[in-house]
Amino acid sequence: MTSPTPLSAPHPLDEVFVLNGRRLRDGMRLEETSRFRDAHWRLDPACWQQHVRRWRLNFGLVPARYRLVAKELFYGMLSGELPPGEPRPDLASVLRVFSALSTFLKWLDTRAPRPGRLAGPALSELTGDDLLAYHRHLKDTVRNEGTRGNKRAAVRYLWRFRAALTVDRLPFDPAHLDGWSESRRSLYSENATDRIPEAVHGPLLTWALRFVDDFAEDILAADGEWWRLRDAARRSTAGTNTGAHEKIQAVLADYLARHRPLPGYRGAVNVRHLAAEAGCARRAVERYKTEVMAAVDVVGVSDFGYLDFAVTGRLDGEPWIERIASTLNSDRGLASLARMLHAAAAIVVLFLSGMRECEVKHLRRGCVQVQRDAHGRPYRWKVASLAFKGETEVEGVPATWVVGAPAARAIGVLERLQPADADLLFAVLPHNPRNSTATGRRNHAMTTSATNHQLNDFVQWVNQYCATHGRADGIPAVNGEPWRLSIRQFRRTLAWFIARRPGGAIAGAIHYRHHAVQVFEGYAGTSESGFRAEVESEQALARGEQLLAMVDQHEHKNLAGPAADEAARRLEDFGDRARFAGKVITDRRRLDRLMNRGDPAIYPGKYVTCIHTHATALCQQRRDSDGALRPDHGTCKPLACRNVALTADNIDNLRDEAARIDRELQARPVLPPLVTHQLRTRATEIETFLARHTRPDTEDT
Repeated sequence: MTSPTPLSAPHPLDEVFVLNGRRLRDGMRLEETSRFRDAHWRLDPACWQQHVRRWRLNFGLVPARYRLVAKELFYGMLSGELPPGEPRPDLASVLRVFSALSTFLKWLDTRAPRPGRLAGPALSELTGDDLLAYHRHLKDTVRNEGTRGNKRAAVRYLWRFRAALTVDRLPFDPAHLDGWSESRRSLYSENATDRIPEAVHGPLLTWALRFVDDFAEDILAADGEWWRLRDAARRSTAGTNTGAHEKIQAVLADYLARHRPLPGYRGAVNVRHLAAEAGCARRAVERYKTEVMAAVDVVGVSDFGYLDFAVTGRLDGEPWIERIASTLNSDRGLASLARMLHAAAAIVVLFLSGMRECEVKHLRRGCVQVQRDAHGRPYRWKVASLAFKGETEVEGVPATWVVGAPAARAIGVLERLQPADADLLFAVLPHNPRNSTATGRRNHAMTTSATNHQLNDFVQWVNQYCATHGRADGIPAVNGEPWRLSIRQFRRTLAWFIARRPGGAIAGAIHYRHHAVQVFEGYAGTSESGFRAEVESEQALARGEQLLAMVDQHEHKNLAGPAADEAARRLEDFGDRARFAGKVITDRRRLDRLMNRGDPAIYPGKYVTCIHTHATALCQQRRDSDGALRPDHGTCKPLACRNVALTADNIDNLRDEAARIDRELQARPVLPPLVTHQLRTRATEIETFLARHTRPDTEDT
């Protein structure tokens, strides 16, 4: 009977720096990083992503009896000699494995002993039954299949890196256990990240665009006034201000002339604000308190100190805000509104670009390049940043995304909102005194948690604003609870919308068909983003749902067109697969598996249904992310292609199109001859096509 080596025993690696095999950030020295003996290993010195602050492995979370073997494993992953064929894991993967493996080791530490074995057995004593018991434990306690898979995969690192382990080793490969894996999933398995519900997403993006397009100028004007006052306050010197009395009198006279209450704070005059406006020290204002109080007797004192500028933004024809305060503790204050503008710009950029967080957090001044036509009109906006996913360079590689005008406008707002000496657009804003002196933060992007907190504060601000102003267009709750936004949800939601709403409109203005083309163009040839595959997966699922509905409603038995028989055969087979063993598909995972294994290559459309066959297709076919040929509906020739079938809706839409053309031909003034000829030719082609491929009994369907 054996037991794990105690942690107190000396180890040959105790003095070794655990990041010795990693490239460190600029300005970091290896001598200042963690050693093997330390209880906490800081990983952030080797992380080049600007929004990362505190990446560390806390071995205090690992049961003491397994702590040393865990250290050996993670040293091997970080900097040790790699086993043959094993790549060096990136830091994010190391963190994920540490978290997942800690779960296993804690479970193992508390596992009830069996005869002849202590509680908390050594790894070398484990059997297949032990790991299968852990597998059952995960199924009982972890709902998400992907999370369970990650936790099982972490256990296998004890086998994969067994050569790095000296104090204890797992004696077998868990992958060879029958029952260890739940299922074999495709290369691009379902993304487990929550999608923002449509009821939340629409109002959220609407309010974000309002901030960027309608409110930003006022917030930026207030920001400029705040900086002016701040600089004036810094330049003043108590007791030696030249002309202080005259300046104070001028400011007071302006308040009196405009019948504006003096700036206030907790019911009294805000001396600091008044001194900044006058460009003198606070003591100078206090010296002339009699004159200040005389002005108070005439115009009174406001609740806060307000920044002096004219509000121009409108909401439903009315000013969206009366004025903006310089105070920190008000939802009408600049500090709050600047954060809300920052969050709004993040929402617009995240959703309308498809960029990952690490890519967005590395946006810098001047990152937008505008392409214009011969008349100077902009037609394409390109954004430059760094890509990390799938890249071997830890510091990231330059990459370019094509975005729409709203995202480009949001980036322009961020450039004006950040101080002149801040290069990163998602650095912490300086309006809070806790941030203004932390100049080092200007060189770091906001952390993930800070951004998530700011996104949810934006929702809270919008709903409070709507409640105060009696508006009904706030951001709704989901099942009675506010939806918790996270930065990862935006990319997931964009993929869903592109796949399922290709012809819809976002916020009444942004047409998704056009936007989808831009996003795909931006991701082509930059990095292994996986975004195209994610969207294709969503499109396949949406198509699968539509095809199953056709089968359930027996629509496949009443098709017309040259490919009607082939369509009926494929749909009948597809329906049989879906109903195999008497089971009806009702969940996304099983539908995903069905489409991966038996996609019938049928693509429903408005005017025709494409029954894709490579040999007879007339369109310019393209290959998807897996290399399979797919039809290109942008080059479809529906009235000539042999791959066309017609549903009842297709036939109705074609007839409506012919009727619309007829109305245009009869309209006045008369169309130009060439246009008239083209329209008549198209109407004739539609009528001939319908006459050839529809039976007389379909005339009234």
